Amino acid sequence: RMESLPEAVLIRILASIPAVDLVLACRLVCCQWKNLVDGAALWILKCQQEGFTGAESQEDAENWQNFYFLNKKRKNLIKNPCGEEDLEHWGEVENGGDGWKIEELPGDFGKEFPSEEVHKYFVTSYEWCRKAQVIDLRAEGYWEELMDTTQPKIVVKDWYAGRSDAGCLYELCVKLLSENEDVLAEYKSETVDIPQDNDASWTEISHTFSNYGPGVRFVRFEHGGQDTLFWKGWYGVRVTNSSVTVEP
Repeated sequence: RMESLPEAVLIRILASIPAVDLVLACRLVCCQWKNLVDGAALWILKCQQEGFTGAESQEDAENWQNFYFLNKKRKNLIKNPCGEEDLEHWGEVENGGDGWKIEELPGDFGKEFPSEEVHKYFVTSYEWCRKAQVIDLRAEGYWEELMDTTQPKIVVKDWYAGRSDAGCLYELCVKLLSENEDVLAEYKSETVDIPQDNDASWTEISHTFSNYGPGVRFVRFEHGGQDTLFWKGWYGVRVTNSSVTVEP
């Protein structure tokens, strides 16, 4: 009989069950199971089994459970970050000059990207080019109570580079939006001015939102730029490997 098992053994058995089933089904079986699912020991064990590290600072059972779910769900929420699907999933596209173009790395007068997994990039033209994505956090599985109470970190990253024979400009703007798309928090980079005769190296820009308050339901990511020589074609800033992640 399950109820006669030592608690430590029962925790090990429950730890083998998918987390969603633990929360939605197992905790409803009886008071003992509810207490175990709501307790810290079960989630500590599941974190250890999955290799999720860094949870030592978690102080209570709820934090351990959220820590597990956030690690389990962690992924890049930006779709088509490297241009493998042309401009698919990018909205509010502003095609200044000759518009956006997708090119293969390293490109003319360019350098290879630091990661071998990235093969393409977006490149801008002689007038300002912008594109954006709006991420629906609930649709991605981040429930309202989690966003309002735990307020997990929202980490934004982007990579940009210029051609070595042309100067260019780059900007990044990310907003955390409410249900009605009111701006609750915002990060806007300075306008980065890359001079002509640069080394064409790739630069990462990042920002972490934390303690942003309740009500965040969407993330709006926008970046863009142009060249500064106004040459016809695609001599402007290059961008790739954009990412938005929700982290513990």
